[in-house]
Amino acid sequence: MGKLVVLLVTAFVDMLGGAIVFPLIPFLAQKVIGHGPLWTALDAVGLGGVGVAVSLLLTMYAVAQLVSAPLWGRVSDKIGRRPALMIGLGASVLAYIVFAFAHSLELLLLCRLVQGAGGGTVGVVQAYVADATKPEDRAKSLGWVSAATNAGVAMGPAIGIWVLGFGVSAQALAVEPLLKFRGPGLAAALIAAVNMVFAWFFLKESHDAAAAKASGKTVTRSRDAVWRVVSHSAEPASRLIWIYGITMGAFMMMNTVLALLLMVKFSVTENTFGYFFTYVAVIGVVVRAFFLGKLVAWLKEPALSRIGMAMLAVGLFTMPLSPSLPVFALCVALVPLGTAFTFPCVTSLLSQVVPQHERGLYMGVQQTFGGVARVLAPLSAGFAYDHIGHSVPFFVAGMIVLFTIPLGLGMEKFVKQPYAVETPSAA
Repeated sequence: MGKLVVLLVTAFVDMLGGAIVFPLIPFLAQKVIGHGPLWTALDAVGLGGVGVAVSLLLTMYAVAQLVSAPLWGRVSDKIGRRPALMIGLGASVLAYIVFAFAHSLELLLLCRLVQGAGGGTVGVVQAYVADATKPEDRAKSLGWVSAATNAGVAMGPAIGIWVLGFGVSAQALAVEPLLKFRGPGLAAALIAAVNMVFAWFFLKESHDAAAAKASGKTVTRSRDAVWRVVSHSAEPASRLIWIYGITMGAFMMMNTVLALLLMVKFSVTENTFGYFFTYVAVIGVVVRAFFLGKLVAWLKEPALSRIGMAMLAVGLFTMPLSPSLPVFALCVALVPLGTAFTFPCVTSLLSQVVPQHERGLYMGVQQTFGGVARVLAPLSAGFAYDHIGHSVPFFVAGMIVLFTIPLGLGMEKFVKQPYAVETPSAA
């Protein structure tokens, strides 16, 4: 079984578990708020809204990912991709078990912290793809990985809905409503555990760390690489990382309050919200699996990434203006189209403009900037939703993406030359 195929399966199953529980977080948060010292403290300072609670849960994941991503990237450059990925999969198992038995905001926060620490290996996955593919095939291959994760997102919410309250009687649910969420948490944990076993036996190493060390090349320290992006923002790698971080922040602003907007605007509940995730994910799967490669070959990564950002901006800005669910569905469709064209292209470009022996490091740094965005975006979106207006997070997110497009202008000159000669591992 080829390395890339195994990685696709692993990525699909990993996201499947996450997608089972993620759409349920806002609804579980509603059940646990009002109890515990953390909620008491938030309420005392005037932040006791459901929007803030949900944003905190998303932020905890981002904080853990922010801290861990460059470290995992550097570790994968020094000792290999496989060990880092296995730790990430193990963290998911623990996180979902905590979710299954969470009865307070504090436990939900712990769940998100553990999951985020494992989620710091996203950059390692991207570096693995870059190792296993030729430069001209990277955007397409990254698109396949994204398609695999989107397939998991498409199927996960439906599974989560099916196992809500599984094995729990109506009488028990009337006494303890939180038991309704135990089935999804345990189902996700079981899936993650099976995935970990699969990866242990079939996922092979893609990065020859020993050869890289023997060459005499050293890997930059994580904090130095992060500072380089800040202090040399005009460099192509820095610009790409800024694009990724800013657009990810805008996307997370939408994700933070999407369920809340749908509850208020169209009376959507936890029994139906998962289908919105499925709808968006299916569009992402189709576009990334069947159209992205052809469009990259035609337009090339720089131009396609800018088109994707424009589509994402329009989709975010128009969603709260939708007068009906069908119109809302059309606006939402621009979001998976925009992200499908933006993120794989930006990551592919980054893999081409950084040194091969530091690929994992810079993929991790990219996730760090994405992590900063995942911290700031949910907090600002939740506060804006509760205290300024339900539509404000969507308008702000759309404008942020629109103003980021100029960062990608002129990127063609950095990749128009023949791809650098390197010998990637066979996919």
